[in-house]
Amino acid sequence: MARELIYTGFITLDGAVDSPGGAAEGHPGGGWVFDTEFVPEAFSLKAEELEETTALLFGRNSYEAFSNFWPTSPDHAAYRDLPKYVASTTLGDDDLVDGWGPTTILRTTEDIASLKQTDGGAIFIHGSADLALRLGEAGLIDRYNLLMFPYLLPGGKRIFGESGADRRGLALRDSATYANGVVRLVYDVRR
Repeated sequence: MARELIYTGFITLDGAVDSPGGAAEGHPGGGWVFDTEFVPEAFSLKAEELEETTALLFGRNSYEAFSNFWPTSPDHAAYRDLPKYVASTTLGDDDLVDGWGPTTILRTTEDIASLKQTDGGAIFIHGSADLALRLGEAGLIDRYNLLMFPYLLPGGKRIFGESGADRRGLALRDSATYANGVVRLVYDVRR
Protein backbone atom coordinates (compact mmCIF):
# COMPACT_ATOMS: atom_id res chain seq x y z
CA MET A 1 0.00 0.00 0.00
CA ALA A 2 1.36 3.41 -0.96
CA ARG A 3 2.17 5.97 1.67
CA GLU A 4 -0.19 8.91 1.78
CA LEU A 5 1.30 12.26 0.73
CA ILE A 6 -0.47 15.17 2.41
CA TYR A 7 -0.04 18.88 1.80
CA THR A 8 -0.77 20.89 4.93
CA GLY A 9 -0.82 24.64 5.07
CA PHE A 10 -2.40 27.98 5.58
CA ILE A 11 -4.14 29.43 2.53
CA THR A 12 -6.01 32.64 1.73
CA LEU A 13 -9.50 32.77 0.24
CA ASP A 14 -8.00 33.39 -3.21
CA GLY A 15 -5.62 30.43 -2.93
CA ALA A 16 -2.35 32.10 -1.91
CA VAL A 17 -0.02 30.30 0.51
CA ASP A 18 2.67 32.97 0.36
CA SER A 19 4.25 34.46 3.49
CA PRO A 20 1.65 33.53 6.14
CA GLY A 21 4.07 34.43 8.94
CA GLY A 22 5.20 37.84 7.68
CA ALA A 23 6.50 40.03 4.89
CA ALA A 24 10.05 38.86 5.68
CA GLU A 25 9.05 35.56 4.04
CA GLY A 26 8.74 37.35 0.72
CA HIS A 27 5.31 38.81 -0.01
CA PRO A 28 4.71 42.44 1.10
CA GLY A 29 1.18 41.44 2.16
CA GLY A 30 2.46 38.59 4.34
CA GLY A 31 1.69 38.03 7.99
CA TRP A 32 -1.98 37.23 7.55
CA VAL A 33 -1.93 34.29 10.01
CA PHE A 34 -0.72 36.51 12.84
CA ASP A 35 -3.05 39.33 11.80
CA THR A 36 -6.00 37.02 12.47
CA GLU A 37 -7.50 36.77 15.95
CA PHE A 38 -6.10 33.67 17.65
CA VAL A 39 -8.78 31.08 18.30
CA PRO A 40 -7.13 27.88 19.65
CA GLU A 41 -9.67 25.46 18.19
CA ALA A 42 -8.98 26.85 14.70
CA PHE A 43 -5.52 25.28 14.92
CA SER A 44 -6.64 21.86 16.24
CA LEU A 45 -5.86 20.38 12.81
CA LYS A 46 -2.15 20.93 13.46
CA ALA A 47 -2.24 18.86 16.67
CA GLU A 48 -4.15 16.09 14.89
CA GLU A 49 -1.53 16.02 12.14
CA LEU A 50 1.24 15.37 14.66
CA GLU A 51 -0.34 12.02 15.52
CA GLU A 52 -0.39 11.01 11.87
CA THR A 53 2.96 12.33 10.60
CA THR A 54 5.70 9.75 10.04
CA ALA A 55 7.93 11.87 7.77
CA LEU A 56 8.24 15.41 6.43
CA LEU A 57 8.87 16.54 2.85
CA PHE A 58 10.10 20.01 1.95
CA GLY A 59 11.22 21.94 -1.08
CA ARG A 60 14.69 23.47 -0.74
CA ASN A 61 13.54 26.97 0.24
CA SER A 62 11.14 25.73 2.92
CA TYR A 63 13.73 23.29 4.25
CA GLU A 64 16.26 26.10 4.60
CA ALA A 65 13.69 28.37 6.28
CA PHE A 66 12.25 25.78 8.69
CA SER A 67 15.61 24.22 9.56
CA ASN A 68 16.67 27.56 11.02
CA PHE A 69 14.17 27.33 13.89
CA TRP A 70 12.17 24.07 13.94
CA PRO A 71 15.02 21.92 15.34
CA THR A 72 15.09 23.95 18.58
CA SER A 73 11.44 25.07 18.68
CA PRO A 74 9.40 23.58 21.55
CA ASP A 75 6.30 23.86 19.31
CA HIS A 76 7.93 21.54 16.75
CA ALA A 77 9.69 19.11 19.11
CA ALA A 78 7.57 16.19 17.86
CA TYR A 79 9.12 16.65 14.40
CA ARG A 80 12.73 16.61 15.63
CA ASP A 81 13.57 12.94 15.08
CA LEU A 82 11.21 12.20 12.20
CA PRO A 83 12.73 11.36 8.81
CA LYS A 84 12.88 14.35 6.51
CA TYR A 85 13.06 14.51 2.74
CA VAL A 86 14.11 17.54 0.72
CA ALA A 87 13.27 17.86 -2.96
CA SER A 88 16.16 19.77 -4.50
CA THR A 89 18.47 19.62 -7.48
CA THR A 90 20.95 22.05 -5.89
CA LEU A 91 21.16 21.16 -2.19
CA GLY A 92 24.10 18.99 -1.12
CA ASP A 93 24.59 16.73 1.87
CA ASP A 94 26.83 19.38 3.45
CA ASP A 95 23.86 21.79 3.42
CA LEU A 96 21.73 19.57 5.69
CA VAL A 97 21.16 20.46 9.35
CA ASP A 98 22.67 18.17 11.98
CA GLY A 99 20.56 16.97 14.89
CA TRP A 100 17.21 17.20 13.11
CA GLY A 101 16.58 13.57 12.32
CA PRO A 102 17.66 11.63 9.25
CA THR A 103 17.39 13.70 6.06
CA THR A 104 17.43 12.47 2.48
CA ILE A 105 17.68 14.62 -0.63
CA LEU A 106 15.34 13.64 -3.47
CA ARG A 107 16.32 14.94 -6.89
CA THR A 108 13.26 14.22 -9.05
CA THR A 109 9.50 13.85 -9.00
CA GLU A 110 10.11 10.17 -9.75
CA ASP A 111 12.16 9.90 -6.53
CA ILE A 112 9.14 11.21 -4.61
CA ALA A 113 6.84 8.76 -6.39
CA SER A 114 9.21 5.96 -5.35
CA LEU A 115 9.24 7.21 -1.75
CA LYS A 116 5.45 6.87 -1.67
CA GLN A 117 5.84 3.16 -2.47
CA THR A 118 8.02 2.47 0.59
CA ASP A 119 6.80 1.16 3.93
CA GLY A 120 5.68 3.71 6.48
CA GLY A 121 2.86 6.09 7.19
CA ALA A 122 1.82 9.55 6.09
CA ILE A 123 4.32 12.03 4.69
CA PHE A 124 3.42 15.69 5.22
CA ILE A 125 4.52 18.60 3.04
CA HIS A 126 4.85 21.92 4.93
CA GLY A 127 5.31 25.21 3.06
CA SER A 128 6.95 24.32 -0.25
CA ALA A 129 4.40 25.93 -2.60
CA ASP A 130 6.33 25.21 -5.80
CA LEU A 131 6.86 21.57 -4.80
CA ALA A 132 3.20 21.13 -3.84
CA LEU A 133 2.11 22.59 -7.18
CA ARG A 134 4.38 20.23 -9.10
CA LEU A 135 3.41 17.14 -7.08
CA GLY A 136 -0.30 17.97 -7.25
CA GLU A 137 -0.15 18.27 -11.02
CA ALA A 138 1.78 14.96 -11.16
CA GLY A 139 -1.02 13.26 -9.22
CA LEU A 140 1.15 12.46 -6.21
CA ILE A 141 -0.69 14.41 -3.49
CA ASP A 142 -3.41 12.36 -1.81
CA ARG A 143 -4.89 14.89 0.59
CA TYR A 144 -4.96 18.62 1.29
CA ASN A 145 -5.24 19.75 4.93
CA LEU A 146 -5.95 23.47 4.69
CA LEU A 147 -6.74 26.26 7.10
CA MET A 148 -8.23 29.00 4.93
CA PHE A 149 -7.85 32.54 6.23
CA PRO A 150 -10.19 35.43 5.33
CA TYR A 151 -7.76 37.39 3.18
CA LEU A 152 -7.07 38.00 -0.50
CA LEU A 153 -3.40 38.07 -1.47
CA PRO A 154 -3.04 38.89 -5.16
CA GLY A 155 0.26 37.83 -6.67
CA GLY A 156 1.19 35.37 -3.94
CA LYS A 157 2.49 31.83 -4.42
CA ARG A 158 -0.16 29.19 -4.99
CA ILE A 159 -0.31 25.41 -4.70
CA PHE A 160 -2.90 25.07 -7.45
CA GLY A 161 -1.81 26.08 -10.96
CA GLU A 162 -3.62 28.73 -12.92
CA SER A 163 -3.55 26.81 -16.18
CA GLY A 164 -2.09 23.80 -17.90
CA ALA A 165 -3.11 21.04 -15.50
CA ASP A 166 -6.02 18.69 -15.90
CA ARG A 167 -9.00 19.13 -13.61
CA ARG A 168 -8.69 17.17 -10.36
CA GLY A 169 -11.64 16.13 -8.24
CA LEU A 170 -11.63 16.43 -4.48
CA ALA A 171 -13.80 14.76 -1.84
CA LEU A 172 -14.47 16.71 1.34
CA ARG A 173 -13.30 14.69 4.34
CA ASP A 174 -13.79 17.32 7.03
CA SER A 175 -14.64 20.99 7.46
CA ALA A 176 -15.33 23.48 10.21
CA THR A 177 -15.68 27.23 10.57
CA TYR A 178 -14.37 29.36 13.43
CA ALA A 179 -15.33 32.70 14.94
CA ASN A 180 -12.19 34.38 13.55
CA GLY A 181 -13.22 33.60 9.96
CA VAL A 182 -10.80 30.69 9.49
CA VAL A 183 -12.22 27.66 7.69
CA ARG A 184 -10.85 24.14 8.11
CA LEU A 185 -10.91 22.22 4.81
CA VAL A 186 -9.65 18.65 4.50
CA TYR A 187 -9.95 17.16 1.02
CA ASP A 188 -8.99 13.75 -0.34
CA VAL A 189 -7.91 13.74 -3.97
CA ARG A 190 -10.26 11.57 -6.02
CA ARG A 191 -8.55 8.91 -8.08
